[in-house]
Amino acid sequence: MQDRETTSFFEKNFTLKDAIIVGRDEVVSKIIATVTNSNNEEKILSVMAIVGLGGLGKTTLARSVTKQLKEGEMEKYFDITFWVYVSNSFDVNSILRRMLESYDDASGANLSSREALIGRLQLKLKEKRYFLVLDDLWNEDANKWDDLKRCLLQLCAAKGSSVIVTTRSAKVASIMETLRRCDLETLSDDECWSILKDRVFADPNAPIASELEGLGRNIAKKCAGLPLAAKVLGSLMRSKNSSNEWSSILESKIWQLSSNRGDNRTMQVLRLSFDNLKSPLKQCFAYCSMLERGSSIERDNLIQLWMAQGFLHHSHDHQSKQGIETEDIGNKHFDTLLENSLFQDATKDEDGVITRCKMHDLAHDDTSVSNTIFPKFKALRVLTFCETENQKLLDQKAENQELPNSLGKLKHLRYLDISDTEIEALPKSIGKLYNLQTLKLPDLEKCPKEIQNLINLRHFYFGEGMKFEAEILRRLTNLRTLPSFNVGKERGPAIKELGGLNQLRGHLIIDGLQHVRDGEEAKNARLVQKNHLRELTFKWTDDGLADVLDDGSLGSHVPPNENQTDVLDDASSLLPNENQTYVLGGLEPHGNLQSLKIENFMGVRFPSWITSLQNLKQIRLLNCCSREGVPTLGHLPNLRSLEIKRMKKLKCVGAEFYGTSTTLFPALKALYILGCQELIEWMEAPRISGEVVVFPCLEELELRYCPKLRNAPSRFPRLKRLWIDEMDNNMPIENISTQLTTLTNLYIDHVKGLTCLPEGMLNNNKSLTYLQIVNCDELTCIALDVSDTLPCLEKLKIV
Repeated sequence: MQDRETTSFFEKNFTLKDAIIVGRDEVVSKIIATVTNSNNEEKILSVMAIVGLGGLGKTTLARSVTKQLKEGEMEKYFDITFWVYVSNSFDVNSILRRMLESYDDASGANLSSREALIGRLQLKLKEKRYFLVLDDLWNEDANKWDDLKRCLLQLCAAKGSSVIVTTRSAKVASIMETLRRCDLETLSDDECWSILKDRVFADPNAPIASELEGLGRNIAKKCAGLPLAAKVLGSLMRSKNSSNEWSSILESKIWQLSSNRGDNRTMQVLRLSFDNLKSPLKQCFAYCSMLERGSSIERDNLIQLWMAQGFLHHSHDHQSKQGIETEDIGNKHFDTLLENSLFQDATKDEDGVITRCKMHDLAHDDTSVSNTIFPKFKALRVLTFCETENQKLLDQKAENQELPNSLGKLKHLRYLDISDTEIEALPKSIGKLYNLQTLKLPDLEKCPKEIQNLINLRHFYFGEGMKFEAEILRRLTNLRTLPSFNVGKERGPAIKELGGLNQLRGHLIIDGLQHVRDGEEAKNARLVQKNHLRELTFKWTDDGLADVLDDGSLGSHVPPNENQTDVLDDASSLLPNENQTYVLGGLEPHGNLQSLKIENFMGVRFPSWITSLQNLKQIRLLNCCSREGVPTLGHLPNLRSLEIKRMKKLKCVGAEFYGTSTTLFPALKALYILGCQELIEWMEAPRISGEVVVFPCLEELELRYCPKLRNAPSRFPRLKRLWIDEMDNNMPIENISTQLTTLTNLYIDHVKGLTCLPEGMLNNNKSLTYLQIVNCDELTCIALDVSDTLPCLEKLKIV
């Protein structure tokens, strides 16, 4: 199993100044000075080793050096920077392949021969000076290093290229290094106190009670100069703010268990942090040591594994809260482990929610687990199958992969994942896994009807091609996760089967809505009762349209071809469709919904319930042909993103779009109007009594492939990014630029009648950093003195 994989990146918003880590600023400067020294310019390849104990911060130091060489004063010295995590497996081809991937060349993953890998790297590196980090090396075989070195010397790179390796082993360093070694020393007690204090207090510069500071400094001495130990201890102390609690940490018997050697001391700190957890949390953390070393841990998946093991029982505290979900307990446990630094390298989504993390490799130094023959696992709760790395690299498909009927004997199984396999069918015995909570399938064509017996199933994952027989899903009333539901035409599932699935949460896609007879039948889905759903997608599909809808052509500036246009025209002749109006009206969701996507809706009008969803953050209307235009959305207080794409009958965006509030689209940050071929007018917001504020937060606007559009609003007080594409009239650009002063990125493509950019667009937007003008055949001049008019301009592209 691979070790803890690292990257060259610090956390998001981590500045160059932050990259100088506590107690290491002088070390960073010396390393940079050494690898950029003029003496190295005559050498084809120089190698420096950073050597130190686990938890001493070798990887963090290498990250800091890399960031400064990319963005600091020496950023021009190296043309290319690589980061390759090596660990136990020192495979030369794998290292070369990862160098290509680090260069943002995904094609390297498909190259298996060394000849091809070196050839591709030669094209990238010819006459260029590179900086390569090989992180966490354990290889003590000099022949393997010589093998890699020969490959690196064949890359035709410029002289002065350098390699840094990080390792715990002095022997590894001696095999590879050509420059003076960096033996990383422990930090001082004061420096450990600085790290610890920064973790404990929201404002580390605020005054601290003398008694607490005395205890804190004595605890810092227990770190033995190891930054990881200080970090973990600080996280532990953050939730303990009394002198008695700090004294108990200082006087813990755990400090007497072993010597002060670095690795042992870090393990002591991790153990102390572990011992301070409540019993359920101890189970959850200890379980994580069984996961693959270095793997990225997906939050939801880990919680489902904990749940499968029975770790997420309701405590007395939880029982006092009505209706708390098992998954909510898991989320709380996850956050607690993260706060205690037992998890690290957290990854956040765009809403700031942590979705992934890793464990430090030291947390895995417990023991090894021997392999046991599968049939002996009588009490198995979790079972995961996956392809081997060799199969993936060689693109091999195992023949006749199937699950045995004996699978049904694993009566304690809670979690089954076969999504990363080529299994094409499930045995009927799967229906005997009555305790199963999580089931992850590959892209199968169908499921056996025995699935309906899995009445404890909570999380069900499958591919888009899955087809169910009628009534199968109706009994699975415990489902929390259901990626999609395809309404059947005849013997397939009817939409009423969703009626009893009121525990659904997250994102649900409902496809095949053309098979729903009327609004009353649609109401049987009872979406208004599903208060945990956060995202909904409604899709209709007409015969002949399936191949041309949402094909991504707009993303490459390519309009639908003639055949696609004919199909769309033929289909639209059948519209408007009164039945679809009623069906969508009957699909009213709960008011907690945050994201709504409606695709291929051909009804007369949008239902009024859309305008009442106060919590909506995102709306996407794709290939909808409503005769009455777009719904009224300007009053929605939380709407951040709106996409209107291929609304074929839309001719005017007028007063009904805005509504009558005094602040219109108060939270909207991104607006996309794409492929509306009949759109002629986009009107200003109506002025009512008093001042009306419009688009106060809008930062991104795209108007693309709306050829007939002849006017647009002029009030965009915070717009930063503007993309205008495929228009037969230059007036929308004139309108938008009238009052615009905040633009940073401007893209103009295929605009007819544009002979010169509007004067105000350049003169008034002093923060413009990127300007691109493409395929504007009538453009004759750009009255522009870049140094005066656009002092921040970084990129100018005219094609």
